[in-house]
Amino acid sequence: MDVAMQMKEETFLREKDKLLGFIRNRVNSVEEAEDIMQDVFYQFVAGYDTIESLDRVTSWLFSVARNKIIDRYRRDAARPKRADLEMLAGSDDDAPLTLQDILPDLGNTPEDAYLRDVIWDAIMDALDDLPAEQRQIFILNEIEERGFREISEETGVSINTLLSRKRYAILALRKKLQRLYKDI
Repeated sequence: MDVAMQMKEETFLREKDKLLGFIRNRVNSVEEAEDIMQDVFYQFVAGYDTIESLDRVTSWLFSVARNKIIDRYRRDAARPKRADLEMLAGSDDDAPLTLQDILPDLGNTPEDAYLRDVIWDAIMDALDDLPAEQRQIFILNEIEERGFREISEETGVSINTLLSRKRYAILALRKKLQRLYKDI
């Protein structure tokens, strides 16, 4: 077996359980999660040579998984129920700390599917507008589901600072979504 194939296999064995758990928490069934994971690893094997740094493989896998999940939601127009954004319009002190806390309940009508696409586009745009530190902690914590302690040890930034950055990221996302809902 060549070295590249061995590295792909080792990566798969190392990351599969964590990645499946990440996907499973965001989809309706184990079968759907396994389908998405298979797509992610197929893309990993097919695009292995294009990954810039082997140190970034885990981040790359989780980013691809997140995109596959979003694509699946867009295609199937099925999203788990979430909290109503209007109820969260209180003071900044009561700000939600997760992405799920700021997403609205949506049904499965064509209008809801369209609104879901608009919301995800707004979220992606808002993430691009965040300062790098806020975007990084949001992605590490929300998308990759890494704990604040782990991130703090890796980056050398205090947990309180990380919590603050994440809070500001959520506030910015909430503000952008509130403007979107008022426009709609």
